Amino acid sequence: MKHENEKEGIFYAALSYVIWGIIPIYWKFVQQVQPYEILAHRIIWSFVFMAALLVFTKKWKLFTAYLKQISKEPRKLFALFAASLLVSANWGVFIWAVNSNHILETSLGYYINPLVSVLLGVIVLKERLSKAQVLSFCLAAAGVLILGIHFGSIPWVSLILAITFGLYGLAKKMISADSAIGLTLETMMVTPLALGYCVYLALSSNSSFFGSGSVSLFLIGGGIATALPLLYFAKGAQLVPLSMLGFLQYIAPTLTLILGVFVYHETFTKTHLVAFIFIWSALAIYSLSKTKWGTAGAGRMKGKRKIGA
Repeated sequence: MKHENEKEGIFYAALSYVIWGIIPIYWKFVQQVQPYEILAHRIIWSFVFMAALLVFTKKWKLFTAYLKQISKEPRKLFALFAASLLVSANWGVFIWAVNSNHILETSLGYYINPLVSVLLGVIVLKERLSKAQVLSFCLAAAGVLILGIHFGSIPWVSLILAITFGLYGLAKKMISADSAIGLTLETMMVTPLALGYCVYLALSSNSSFFGSGSVSLFLIGGGIATALPLLYFAKGAQLVPLSMLGFLQYIAPTLTLILGVFVYHETFTKTHLVAFIFIWSALAIYSLSKTKWGTAGAGRMKGKRKIGA
């Protein structure tokens, strides 16, 4: 039974990462729309879809109860507001990057993200790094530096995506809400701003929403495309070990990399290859260090040092 549950969990978690990996295809369908307008509609329709889902799954009472609870806790309320702004910034930069032919940089950003989360853990939560994690971080930094030196500029899109998502994860730790309730709250916080922007566009006759039926449907569907993988991920995460999730998370940036190079024909130079090899090596070392074999090896080394002492 446990084996069957784990297989189901792997399926849902992998499905969520596959959707995240190929989501650039979706945003390419509305690339004629300004990124800010796409972002505004993504926020609005994500909130509408999630609110409807909570009603359908009979979680609306839990949502209102949590909202009342968090309104009395300024620290959690601030964390929720920060999470809302961070995920909105992440979505906005991602949409702009995809529709401006910077898909490779988005892939790099999500490869770097786990290591940024480790760094944030050290800086904010005062966590200690293992030797493997230090080596991973140095290799990843070398990869980013290689790109920066070769192209004469830091890959800001990659770093912004990695940092905003890393900080978002940190804020989510403080909120500790059910994933569906959390996403509903986060989108609810910024929906008034998104609605205001859409009204402004409509009044100034610059809105793309009312220009074409297909564009309107894609903008509305963006809410579903945003929410579904998150729900699949939440279901999968409950059934599989954290170490397995650690390996599965690289499905998304790998698929995005493949899309950027082979479907949208973005330039992938030898420098890109060298930089990515450094980052892939960093992730391999980091991921192995989080498995039972890695922790067992660290434990044996610690034991040998004690005996030697």
